[in-house]
Parts: sequence; structure tokens; C-alpha cells
Amino acid sequence: MPMPDSIQLEARQILDRLASTPFEQCKPLSRKFETIPTRVGLYALRHASEGLLYIGKAKNLRDRFRGGHKAFLWSWLDRYDPNDVRITFTILNNWQRPGLLYELETIILQASNPPYNVKIPKEL
Repeated sequence: MPMPDSIQLEARQILDRLASTPFEQCKPLSRKFETIPTRVGLYALRHASEGLLYIGKAKNLRDRFRGGHKAFLWSWLDRYDPNDVRITFTILNNWQRPGLLYELETIILQASNPPYNVKIPKEL
């Protein structure tokens, strides 16, 4: 079943925001992630020069990182300086529609293919 144009457009706008936010405006890594909101949204882990590393969704962005994240381990294994890895996100206010987070994430992953996302859905 094809995706409605409005969801495709919203996904592309979110991807543009995640990919084009100046690195200096992305949130640095921390132990408690106090600068990350406790809201629903999509997020990206970005490297200062390599760009998008990982894209995901969360019903509580701050909690998603407080419990750890595989992308942090992978960036450490790749020997990235922690100062060169940051988080950017976009809050979703209309997430109550069942499946919207998954649909948006799927479209964004298919369009961007970040290296740390190992499972990228083929179709919705």
C-alpha cells in the first residue's frame, strides 16, 4: 500500500532537519542527557564530518539515551572522538496516530541508509 504524500513529505522534511542542523546546534553526549526533551520524536546521531550515523524513534527521547544506545558503542569501536558525536532530534506533536512513528522512521531510513542502522525495513 503506497504511503500518503503527506507522510512522505513530512518524512523528507524531518530528514532535512536532522541532516542539516548545524553540528554546533546538536546536543553533546552526556551521562544524564538533561538537554534532551522527554517527548516523542525522531532522532539522529551525527558525526562532525561523517554526517548521519544512526536514525531512530522514541516515545521519550531522553530515556532512549539514558539507558544506553548501541550507536555509542559502535562509535567508540570506530574510535570516534566523543566530542565529534552529537544528537539532533525533532519533536512530533501528531504521533498519536498508530504507526506514524514507524512509518516516518522507515521512510527516513530508506532515504538515508545510515551506517549504524543495521535493519532498514524494505517496505511498509
